[in-house]
Amino acid sequence: MNNAIYNQIRIFQSIAREGSISAAARKLEITPPSVSKSLKLLEQHIGHPLFARTTRRIELTDAGQQLLEQTEAAVDTLEKSLENIRDQNQEPSGLVRITLSRFAYLLILKPVMAAFCQKYPGIQLEISVYDGTVNIIEGRFDLGIRFGDILEGGVVARQLMKPFREGLYASSAYLAQFGTPTTPSDLYQHKLIGYRFITNNRILPLMLDDQGEQLTVEMPGQLISNDIDVMADGIRSGLGIGRLFEPIHRLQPDKEEFLPVMESYWKTYPPVYLYYPKNAGKTKRVKTLIDFLIEKNSQLR
Repeated sequence: MNNAIYNQIRIFQSIAREGSISAAARKLEITPPSVSKSLKLLEQHIGHPLFARTTRRIELTDAGQQLLEQTEAAVDTLEKSLENIRDQNQEPSGLVRITLSRFAYLLILKPVMAAFCQKYPGIQLEISVYDGTVNIIEGRFDLGIRFGDILEGGVVARQLMKPFREGLYASSAYLAQFGTPTTPSDLYQHKLIGYRFITNNRILPLMLDDQGEQLTVEMPGQLISNDIDVMADGIRSGLGIGRLFEPIHRLQPDKEEFLPVMESYWKTYPPVYLYYPKNAGKTKRVKTLIDFLIEKNSQLR
């Protein structure tokens, strides 16, 4: 494959990812006419149109979808291999894109982020905080952090944190007014500070561990959020019983004001893993961040 065809495929992939010729041009820092010309030459070479164009949008044709699926991994592997060889004798530099939940950001990345940026000024971090599940290959992320090590193909997982519990907490003012529950049946007379899933817009029911059996409890509530800080504020304000992961509870400046409730029923969550595509883990900029996070969070494993 000659250089011209390789460059045309890279431009084609950028159009597919960005959704338009103009957006691809901005991403690649070249002019839209150059992008259009490259696409036209590639279509002539292949003998099929790669996009169906309307006045409002551009969509892949069947041939375009097939070309994207069959070349994307190969081009990515080639670029990562070239970058790995080029960077062997250089300071790590370039963009690293990481996706993680707010919990993982607060507990794992935030405490060491400034130290990493100061130590490796050539590396640029792009941090996406999202509590839903993200396919890092499709999202073109270099790293991710989430519960469990069941991952899509071509992805490596390394443990960052050991299992921990999700605690139930309430303020002294709330318990003085409504009493302290001791069994699951007591909870129906209490208010739960609810958590809403971002991905499916459902409110997460309270799940307890009843001697190894999962028990789901539906409770009324006045406050619902998808944010850890809002839920913590609800607990300290006496608005109900709220859930916080034990490590997040320990980060609260007034953690002694969060009184544990029904501790024998707390649910245990699986370990937290750092995960990344195999090819990404070989590049110096990504490997530098991987090694840094694993070293700094070694006490959490």
